[in-house]
Amino acid sequence: MTDDFRASDLQRDELAGVVDLFGALAPGELEEALEELAFKRQASVDADVVAEAVDDAIAAFALVRYEDDGETLLAPGPAAFPSLPEHVEDLPHILEVPTREVDRETADAAVAERLRTAAARAVAEEDDAEMRRLLDVTYDVDVWSDTVAVDDIRARLDDALDGDS
Repeated sequence: MTDDFRASDLQRDELAGVVDLFGALAPGELEEALEELAFKRQASVDADVVAEAVDDAIAAFALVRYEDDGETLLAPGPAAFPSLPEHVEDLPHILEVPTREVDRETADAAVAERLRTAAARAVAEEDDAEMRRLLDVTYDVDVWSDTVAVDDIRARLDDALDGDS
């Protein structure tokens, strides 16, 4: 291998694209997929780098982590614009990973819970930048899900931001 994947090489939307190719992936399956992509690029990828990139994508709401029948899965999140990285077309033939249907109810609930927690923390910490970012995420969630109600979260963030003016 001539080079290593860095966390910055693992773009959020590309991670969402790889996951979306299969519907949902377990974290280990995503790591395996990224190892295959790195191999095709004559590079290597470290598990810590993958974990860092996945955590970043989850924090940005580009991926959602949820539990389905006791298994942790990742699915494209509300802030993702899934795109396919180079050499991804061979992954379904290389990996022995089933195509999964995302459990929308469970994924939606995970996003709602995470968004409420993040908004409460941002308001408590008076973090205007984070409140603005999360306010944008509420609009992404509106488009992404018909079942996640975010009006109360949006109002709380708006109120907190208006109180700073």
